[in-house]
Amino acid sequence: MADPTSFRSHVQTIEDLRGPAGRLEAILNTGRPDALYAALVAHPHPLGGGTLHNKVVYHVAKVFSSFGLPVLRFNFRGTGLSEGTHDDGRGEVDDLRAALDWLDLNYRLPILFAGFSFGANVGLRACCGDARVRGLAGLGLPVRAEGREYHYDFLPACSAVPKLFISGDHDQFSPRNILEAELASASNPRRIVWIEDADHFFAGIPASPASKLDRMSAALRAWMEEDFGLQA
Repeated sequence: MADPTSFRSHVQTIEDLRGPAGRLEAILNTGRPDALYAALVAHPHPLGGGTLHNKVVYHVAKVFSSFGLPVLRFNFRGTGLSEGTHDDGRGEVDDLRAALDWLDLNYRLPILFAGFSFGANVGLRACCGDARVRGLAGLGLPVRAEGREYHYDFLPACSAVPKLFISGDHDQFSPRNILEAELASASNPRRIVWIEDADHFFAGIPASPASKLDRMSAALRAWMEEDFGLQA
């Protein structure tokens, strides 16, 4: 049997992930053979340039991978090499469920989900109530962005699942008081982490211009260690 401590993650292209609109472009960071979970990460809005290669998505995948988990990232329909056309968040829920099915079929492990912005909203809607998903992380949850409104009244369906919400305290798409009101229905266990001096993309603000991606990553890592007992 291979020594789990000597295992190194590799990135590979996935060719057999298909959603209702056709093939979905995807890449996998392989995990250790003794991994306790698999992870799925969803990207921000395609019309704003969001893809599986987004900087926040990359950092989230890197955190999951540091714990030895297999991590799947994919492009929603109509994005990159994914077939189909953008569906304003409706068909994208089905795309995400197809990704869950792929992870379940190939790993048979409980799944941790994390999404950024549009991907967080879509993923939370797809994952809430799915018994295969044991943890949910929403980063940069949007409330109002580019004329689009997002709501989270479905969160009570995620009753017993640990939930983590990370946002910048200067998020231009989610004023703190409005987002906190939206998250009031989310049952425990939950954590809400506000990253000081960070905007929607976890970049800095003029008064504190340094990137805040390291703080976002640290909050995600602490959640995994404390709520799931994982060790890097």
